[in-house]
Amino acid sequence: MDELKVFTGNAHPALAQKVVDYLGIPLGKAEVFQFANENIFVRILENVRSRDTFVVQPLASPVNQNLVELLIMLDALKRASAERITAVIPYYAYGRSDRKDQPRVPITARLLADLLTVAGASRVLTVDLHSAQIQGFFNIPVDELTGLYLLVDYFKKKKFESDLVVVAADIGISKRARDVAVRLNAPLAIMEKHRSGNDDRSQILMVIGDVAGKIALVVDDEISTGGTLANNVNTLIERGAKEVYFCATHPIFSGPALGRIAASPVKEVVVTDSLPVANGKKLDKVTVLPLAPLLGEAIHRIHTGQSVGEMFNGTK
Repeated sequence: MDELKVFTGNAHPALAQKVVDYLGIPLGKAEVFQFANENIFVRILENVRSRDTFVVQPLASPVNQNLVELLIMLDALKRASAERITAVIPYYAYGRSDRKDQPRVPITARLLADLLTVAGASRVLTVDLHSAQIQGFFNIPVDELTGLYLLVDYFKKKKFESDLVVVAADIGISKRARDVAVRLNAPLAIMEKHRSGNDDRSQILMVIGDVAGKIALVVDDEISTGGTLANNVNTLIERGAKEVYFCATHPIFSGPALGRIAASPVKEVVVTDSLPVANGKKLDKVTVLPLAPLLGEAIHRIHTGQSVGEMFNGTK
């Protein structure tokens, strides 16, 4: 492990510290700051020549600043002759821009892939991409982990028994929701929603499946403004659900999200710490599960040449 170095920018240093604590190594030393003119400066403060290096940097708010930090850190490591550079991006922003769904729009998720590769990344480690096809945008190896098993293990302990129904927040998340349903031995329902324009508003069209008299567990990949959460919870209550829980890997919690959660009849919202959560704000009804052991084990396996996929083999 002496050849392994883990660095972090300013996006989520607490997560990076937990990762190196899991690995039993110190956090790599680096200066990463912004000048008064908003130019970002990076200096790696230790020898990384011929070392296996990892940069932990989710694309948290402010997204574009943290993205540029990551790109500059990758470039700094490349110019310092690091042997291999892995960008550890627990949350990959711009994931919704994965195709041309309107005339004259970019595919920004692909652009990010190109930027990361040119900057110096030789591998990417991420968690629950918004769209699986984003892996194909890279010409370097991409390891996509999932936080779903953490969420499944948490809800298994609640022992809902036969009263539980797993609900996909929309059709796009239905495959992952089905995997959760299988592991919890519960039926699956699907929310069909319609999103108009480029804002964050959506409308529930119908609920496919029976939720009346059930405890509903809604599965999504991220929570942004909380609009989908509020709509889903209210609709399920109207359809006769006894209680509604909501789980997602990525707690973006932008704008009015925390207020909407507090005002919602949702029983509990369960997320991981792939992003900094709430920055010290009170988290009513929100439970945060640690992602560091998952990331730490994946980093260890990449460094030692073991299979990352085997981490999830046999997971029940």
